Amino acid sequence: METNVSVAEHIALAGARLVLPVGVVEGDRLAVEGSRIAAITSGGTEPGDLDLTGYTVVPGFVDLHVHGGGGASYASGIAEEALRAARTHLEHGTTTTIASTVTGEIDEVARQAAVLSELVEDGVLAGIHFEGPFISPGRCGAHRADLLRDPDPALVRKLVDAARGHARMVTLAPELPGGLDSVRMLADLGVIAAVGHTDSDYPTTLEAIDAGATVATHLFNAMPAIAHRAPGPIVALLEDERVTVELINDGVHLHPSVLGLAYGTAGASRVALITDAMGAAGMGDGLYPLGPLQVQVKDGVAMLPDGSSIAGSTLTLDRAFQRSVQVDNLTLNQAAESLSTTPARLLGLADSIGTLEIGKLADLVVVDSGTLDLVAVMRHGRWVLGDEKFAVVRPV
Repeated sequence: METNVSVAEHIALAGARLVLPVGVVEGDRLAVEGSRIAAITSGGTEPGDLDLTGYTVVPGFVDLHVHGGGGASYASGIAEEALRAARTHLEHGTTTTIASTVTGEIDEVARQAAVLSELVEDGVLAGIHFEGPFISPGRCGAHRADLLRDPDPALVRKLVDAARGHARMVTLAPELPGGLDSVRMLADLGVIAAVGHTDSDYPTTLEAIDAGATVATHLFNAMPAIAHRAPGPIVALLEDERVTVELINDGVHLHPSVLGLAYGTAGASRVALITDAMGAAGMGDGLYPLGPLQVQVKDGVAMLPDGSSIAGSTLTLDRAFQRSVQVDNLTLNQAAESLSTTPARLLGLADSIGTLEIGKLADLVVVDSGTLDLVAVMRHGRWVLGDEKFAVVRPV
């Protein structure tokens, strides 16, 4: 995970466009010392170790919901595969990753959680997200229906305990038996309860939010559509300021106008752009595992082989950032907020990541200011991706 393009105790970046919490500034100087941002200064003429004129620097991306990448799956229960998946997304700008599991036998998912917990303790991952098996059979998508379970609090607690304190989020359908009780339990444990893969109606979704649910798992997908007399879960989740809504902005899961609706209602401060990526992210077309299922990827779109359901995505967050600005007309600040600031705050990590500010970890993504193509990635003050421009640095 920590194979570096370069390592430097001190480095100053000059000339770049910086996307800061206060807005976008041109030509400011950002200094890194060790793993932290040491200074952000403006108006000076002192050169930096790297002249990044023509480039834009944004905070490292935070992915709340990702199943794999680089041909590897977090649900494999194999540490080497998890490392490969994390590395793939790191090289696409995701400096903080939550590993998502997929529906399987309870004991098998618990075993996977134990393996992933070791990687959280090693600093590779930031936590574990359990997506399934506590979801609706009618909205299960790319989850094996025969392995689904009602969200009995005892079973939910078994998975949370298997994560050894590193469970960050559990997706469940609150209308199922035990659903609301499990939401309350998760809230008491400090684990995010997310509403998703659900057939819940509007009143039940409101009950779940009042019980402590604070996230909508890939809003609009795997849940009933909005009807004028039956608004369903989408409206309940969108209208409540306590809820952060996940969106998959890959051009497949959502029409741009639907994404615009979510932003117009919730705003960037309540939208977290996610990948929901499976093992094909960063790879080509072909057949890939997703938990106990096989997924066919054609032209970059992941589907169950019978064509019955989208099966995650092949998205990476650098592409989501680029699309959000170029296609959906978000501002740089809105895109950075949804890709970094909002998910960092949701995870309780806003003191150390999510924005470019003095004292925070030097998690940086450098993109070309014109094309917004990814150029370089820094994690904890270390370059992990970049061309020869980033290979040699000198002390400040």
